[in-house]
This record gives sequence, C-alpha cells and structure tokens, in this order.
Amino acid sequence: MKRIAVLAILSVIGLIPTFVSAQSSFTENHVEVGAFADYLRFSPVNPAINFVGLGGRLAINVHPNVQLEAEMSYDFYRNYTTVFSNGGTTSFATTRLRPLTGLFGPKFQAGSSGPIRVFVTGKVGFINFTNTTGPASGTSFTNSVNNVPYGDTHLALYPGGGIEGFAGPIGLRLDVGDEIFLANGTHNNLKVTFGPHFRF
Repeated sequence: MKRIAVLAILSVIGLIPTFVSAQSSFTENHVEVGAFADYLRFSPVNPAINFVGLGGRLAINVHPNVQLEAEMSYDFYRNYTTVFSNGGTTSFATTRLRPLTGLFGPKFQAGSSGPIRVFVTGKVGFINFTNTTGPASGTSFTNSVNNVPYGDTHLALYPGGGIEGFAGPIGLRLDVGDEIFLANGTHNNLKVTFGPHFRF
C-alpha cells in the first residue's frame, strides 16, 4: 500500500511542472485585441458588391481552448459596374450602402500553447445598412452606430474559421466565413478578415 502511495505522490509531483507550465501559459493569455481589414461579398444584389472596410475585435479566454469574442466592422461605400441586357453597354454606379456588422460568440481553438493555432467560431449579432453620401469619416461611422436600433438592421449569423500565428504577444489572424443575415429570407455573404492581434 505504501508503495502505491509513494508512486501516486511521485506521479503527481511529476505532473506539477506540466500543470504549472499550462497554467502559466493560460494566465499570460487572458485577452486578445485585434484590428482587421474586412472583405464582404454582398450577394443579395446582382451584380454582387465587393465591400471593403475596417474592424476590431476583443476576445476573453474562458479556457485554454475557448474564447468569448466580440467584433465590429464598418464597410465603405463602393463603385460597381452594371452590364445592360444587350451585353455591350456598361455603366458605373456608386452605392451609398454602408454595412455595419456587430457579432459575438465563442471561438474554439486547437494548439492553444503553440505559435500556430487553427480555430472555428460561431457568432450571432446584427448587420445594419445605412445609406450615406460623402467619404467615410468618424461622423458617418457614429451615425451608423446610432442608427442600429432604428434603421435597416437585421439578425446576422457567422459560422467561420481560420488560422492565427503568434510570435510572443504579437500575431496575425486570417478568418473566412459566411455572414448570413435574415431579411425576407436567408442571405449568404462571403466574409474574409485579416489583421494583427495582440494577446495579454
């Protein structure tokens, strides 16, 4: 019996450095913040409009492999080309539509202690469509945010995944997913984000 107890104690002592190392890695990685460039292929219209914009996100670790994450992105208005039915005539038009998206949900990641991590995520939130003129500015962004409760706002879902790599606290992240919004049916839109991330 004493031999079993001694072996058990030695086994636990042998696991302590591994446990401390894992805890240390986790405690040094409480929060991630990031900025990103955003590409949204807006598919409900024909031809589809390729929006680009900027965004930011904040993630809090609840487990070495699970984060709760919030993000917001703002896309700028775009020029697009319309080809008429005769096939030979085209025209350029500017859409005044500016999507603003806010999403929140879990992110499940593999390889939490290594420099390279792959992940999947599922988020829920909103997408708001604001029609504005003129170049993007702090005022146009603020107006879009203020317009969310009153304007053309729809439920949005985002299943996606990606990869991120870190060198110490600084990293780069690539996400690819389907930004789905509900408005007289379901509308699927490819969304890609890429940018720096910092963990603390």
